[in-house]
Amino acid sequence: MNTRTVSVLTPDGTPLATDVCLPDGDRPRPAVLIRTPYGRDAHRAELRGWAAHGFAALAQDVRGRHGSPGEWHPYRDHERTDGAATVAWVRAQTWSNGEVVAVGASYAAYCALVTALDAPGAAPGPVHREGVPDAVIAAVPALGLTETAREPGGPERLWARAGWWAAHGDRSDSDPDALERALADDPRLLEHLPVARLAERLATGLGRELPSWPRLWAGRQRGRLVALGSAARLPLLAVGGTRDPFAEDTVALWHGWGGPARLLLGPWGHHLTADRSAPARARVNLGALYVRWARAALAGRLEPTRHGAIALGDSGRWHSTHRAVFPPETERRWPFGSPTGLRLLHGAEFSADPERPVRSDDLAVPVDGGPADRCLLLSPPLPRPLDLAGAAVARINATADTPSADWAVRLTALDPSGRADPLAFGIVRRTGPPGEAADITVPLGTLGRRLPAGTRLRAEIAGHHFPAHARNPHTGDDPVTATRLAPSRRTVNPRGSALHLPVVARRRYVEPVPEICR
Repeated sequence: MNTRTVSVLTPDGTPLATDVCLPDGDRPRPAVLIRTPYGRDAHRAELRGWAAHGFAALAQDVRGRHGSPGEWHPYRDHERTDGAATVAWVRAQTWSNGEVVAVGASYAAYCALVTALDAPGAAPGPVHREGVPDAVIAAVPALGLTETAREPGGPERLWARAGWWAAHGDRSDSDPDALERALADDPRLLEHLPVARLAERLATGLGRELPSWPRLWAGRQRGRLVALGSAARLPLLAVGGTRDPFAEDTVALWHGWGGPARLLLGPWGHHLTADRSAPARARVNLGALYVRWARAALAGRLEPTRHGAIALGDSGRWHSTHRAVFPPETERRWPFGSPTGLRLLHGAEFSADPERPVRSDDLAVPVDGGPADRCLLLSPPLPRPLDLAGAAVARINATADTPSADWAVRLTALDPSGRADPLAFGIVRRTGPPGEAADITVPLGTLGRRLPAGTRLRAEIAGHHFPAHARNPHTGDDPVTATRLAPSRRTVNPRGSALHLPVVARRRYVEPVPEICR
């Protein structure tokens, strides 16, 4: 096994720094390609792992990052052309057998996907098209500027984008703790208005400019790669976590894919890590899984279907998702204002004040002592354990006295001792005539959990979820450019409002690795 660093030239002559790790021996090998903005050095152990299983493994710094020269423009067209040039270069090497698997997580998953889907010749055609990989492994994919900047329902993801831009934007290296240091010096930094000019204030703490920040908010159309995936014929492994903010994009990518598609959705966040206290059977060796899946994909052994597995939290149980979506055998409805559903504690009328928003980083809820800032509901204890696998949704009948209103729904599981564990969250933006009642649907994402007997469900309905999301100013102005804030009076009508949860009635437990690789 040997590793060396080479320069791969792009069509415009930019040399991209690329680490190549080859197995021992002279016979041609299949290759794995990782293109990343986060530093190829971080993948050295991963490259050695692939090489130990007989793959040529490559990690490349994308244009303008770390060891690669050029200008860094996230999500621009150069990722497609640079990726295609690298795939073609790999196929021309004497150590290559012509087979290439594009692999990546987060932004690197975007790099893998755009090379597979956006390159000329990516439509069905002969095997080994020059610049197109033969299979894709996309983990916690960040599918585009709009997908990362905004929720599907519209609200802006403020905390995550400020953190990413502070760490990686407009620079050739990375500084993961940049936002935390800036907030330590300027605790009210994320309250800055307008959001579009937040970078000017952030620059003071960073000691550098962020000229690309306004472009982040310019687009509003999402789903381009998902749409392109419908015409794909190459195999896809989509890996995500039920606690990852991009989980719904992972599911949408898998669901819309045209070729053999597998989905692994574990009890993980964006870094694909689980609670260390979880049972050993709840943990999956992703490296070994990737190798096994890649071999099956390149050999054409995958069934031409769409299926996979979703973890039921940290229980160690995995539920089969072999059908097109996650249809539960039973969708349980929890009506608001009902002793058997969700009992209203307070806040049928509340005020959503952007000057005092409900915070995303605090699970504590007020039960008295001042005007309500949210609607609060609580279920009775579960009489028996409950398995949830699939899409959850809240449907509320509500009124706002402002022309624009965000509706944030946070669902928390309370164990018998009262310990709070986040279960689901969703937020949507609605515009309409002030004072007009409306039926509002708030998707709460894909759940994979086992709730023990005695668990209570607590639901909060609020007008803000700050600083995770930018504050709606309630003036009708774009929250990105608004400079004036106003409170919004809200009313939630329990009649006609309910929580809908995907309850597993017939349990189809599977072992995740064989399920993914068949």
